[in-house]
Amino acid sequence: MKNTFGNSLSITLFGESHGPYIGAVLDGLAPGMDIDVEFIKDQLLLRRPSGKISTKRVEADEFSFASGVYNGKTTGTPLCILIPNTVQKSSDYGEETERPARPGHADFTARMKYHGFEDYRGGGHFSGRITAALVAAGAVVIPALKDKGIVIGTHIKSLGDIKDRDFSDYGKDIEVLSHKVFAVLDENAEKQMVAKIEDTAAKLDSIGGVLETVVYGMPAGVGEPWFDSVESVLSHGLYSIPGIKGVQFGAGFDLAGGYGSEFNDAFYNDNGSIRTKSNNNGGINGGITNGMPIIIRSAVKPTPSIYKEQDTVLLDSGKDTKLSIQGRHDPAIIHRARVVVDSMTALCVYDLLASRFGTDFFKGDK
Repeated sequence: MKNTFGNSLSITLFGESHGPYIGAVLDGLAPGMDIDVEFIKDQLLLRRPSGKISTKRVEADEFSFASGVYNGKTTGTPLCILIPNTVQKSSDYGEETERPARPGHADFTARMKYHGFEDYRGGGHFSGRITAALVAAGAVVIPALKDKGIVIGTHIKSLGDIKDRDFSDYGKDIEVLSHKVFAVLDENAEKQMVAKIEDTAAKLDSIGGVLETVVYGMPAGVGEPWFDSVESVLSHGLYSIPGIKGVQFGAGFDLAGGYGSEFNDAFYNDNGSIRTKSNNNGGINGGITNGMPIIIRSAVKPTPSIYKEQDTVLLDSGKDTKLSIQGRHDPAIIHRARVVVDSMTALCVYDLLASRFGTDFFKGDK
């Protein structure tokens, strides 16, 4: 089972939704980086459920460092973060032998891979619960990126047929988003989206949308051609997040419907700095950063756990059956997923920079 990702910086995720702990191990961090405990708490708070538009399972997300931190700084050795699970409700998943496969979940595929030995409660190792560890890990490196002038922000670009406004001032907009639980730039769009989620929940259904992420302040010349291109690394990381079913950079699929004369990004000299007049390629040429903001859009599918009756099969016998899901579930995960996308993006960007400039690029002061 492969649960490790990264080159210069690697992250390993472990744990199950209803097990005693979930956690992450970061290997390859620079020594001397400041650990901002309050910032990690704030990031975990952005992922936590809240109100009628989220699941009723609310974990405290208390965390501790089992290794890799001394006197508030990274040691440079593997850093292990532990987060206990405290409000499991395993009875919602039963212990019956003839368990139905939940449509849209990994129940069937996990059975095929692990032959019935998997911990299926709450989705087990495939649960979105594991993303709490990913967020905590991302919160370790985000301040180090900020110290280098690199900031990351994600907003809900669209939910159903409701759209948010575009980024206008990247720096200011990212700062605004960093303090918002529901990451939308336009207040009217936020009200409409929240109402849409509540209406969807009342209909016992779920809804998806699109997240748009900006990496601002990235230097030119980062990324490896072909297999470790910037797009390759970021796509690999983002597709690992549960519920992400599409990733595009810049104008993405719109590029396929136009002409080079429309979508090429013309260069110009901006007081000694080479920039582009447009950014249809999302800050990347040839798999390498060109110094413009990296623009990413991620498609988030509707939450598969819905309360409507669905057709499925029993995992042991393969017999057709009906399923009405019980338990505590989100009518939408997109507002909680955005900080997960920020975190995964940060880990990928840190890895790309460390691969280009070396781990000591992020080394802290004594």
